[in-house]
Amino acid sequence: MPARLFLSSGDLMADRRYDFARDLQLKGDLAAAADLLEQATELAPGFASAWFTLGEIREQLGEPEAAIAAFRKAQAADPEDRHGASLHLMRLGAEKLSNMPQAYVRALFDQYAPKFEAALVDDLGYRGPALLFKAVLASRAAVRKPAFFKRAIDLGCGTGLAAGAFAREVDHFIGIDLSPRMIEKARATGLYAQLEVADMLQGLRGKPDASANLVLAADAMVYVADLAPVLAEAKRVLMSGGVLAFTVETHDGQGVMLGEGLRYAHCADYVRASVEAAGLNLSQLEVRSARNEDNAPVPGLVIVAAKA
Repeated sequence: MPARLFLSSGDLMADRRYDFARDLQLKGDLAAAADLLEQATELAPGFASAWFTLGEIREQLGEPEAAIAAFRKAQAADPEDRHGASLHLMRLGAEKLSNMPQAYVRALFDQYAPKFEAALVDDLGYRGPALLFKAVLASRAAVRKPAFFKRAIDLGCGTGLAAGAFAREVDHFIGIDLSPRMIEKARATGLYAQLEVADMLQGLRGKPDASANLVLAADAMVYVADLAPVLAEAKRVLMSGGVLAFTVETHDGQGVMLGEGLRYAHCADYVRASVEAAGLNLSQLEVRSARNEDNAPVPGLVIVAAKA
């Protein structure tokens, strides 16, 4: 996993107390860590990293109201919410479910970029691109169409793993990712004709109507609560007969939930309804796990849809 985000308070003593508190937190002495963080925030009331960590500890100690108060302080200290305090507030029921702060996702993956592939593929057994490739080939074979695409858009392209899986079947790849450091890694692969720093929705909105044959999103929709806007834009940019293929994590309940790993899970009925509402024809929805967590497969879905 990426290194923990740290935003200095600008006060040396407050920063030192934070460092000591983190050491105590990692050793399991949560009460002592919380006391040091309280001291740090007294020295530097706008210390976002200290407030955020204090919120985590209060949550671990079973003190939800105190955790909510600390996370709100972290939000106020860093309106961009680079720590993702709002996600913890959602899980605590203090805020409604909504899309993730862009600054949080960017910071997360900028830190993750140097060891992204090793962590994802080696440690988590990531297989999303391979699953999408197999699903797209099967869906094209079912309608007796070739699995070659002149122009493809890779949403949340990361370091280029999906483009690598589809490289022989795509003539012109466009990669879109919110993290500049991920884009740097993707550029080094030589797989993309174009790369741009943007979130998925922004990137799609900048593309002309009917300008792509294939849109991919491998392990990217887990950072989007509401799939509808992204699916609608994907449909707009797809040519007639074009294909959208993506993975999600899923759960047995209804609608969308935010899991402990701060990734959204979408139930199968929600995905079907979202695809239909976007005006796309669902070709395939299979229960498949794209990655592991704690050495166990994370429940997931592989979806392929087409534009009539």
